[in-house]
Amino acid sequence: MDKLEIKGKWNEIKGKVKQAYADLTDDDLKYEEGQEDETLGKIQQKTGKTRDEVVTWLKSL
Repeated sequence: MDKLEIKGKWNEIKGKVKQAYADLTDDDLKYEEGQEDETLGKIQQKTGKTRDEVVTWLKSL
């Protein structure tokens, strides 16, 4: 999933992520252009998954 695809679907993805991990806040899931790595890092911290696991999971949503 490229950056453009993530950006276009981010609101939908964010809702699914929050359903799966309620402790993730809107601030954790704030998507800003050029800061994808920071967002992925916050998801990693909260879920305990590796970066690759997070990316694969997000692509599957």
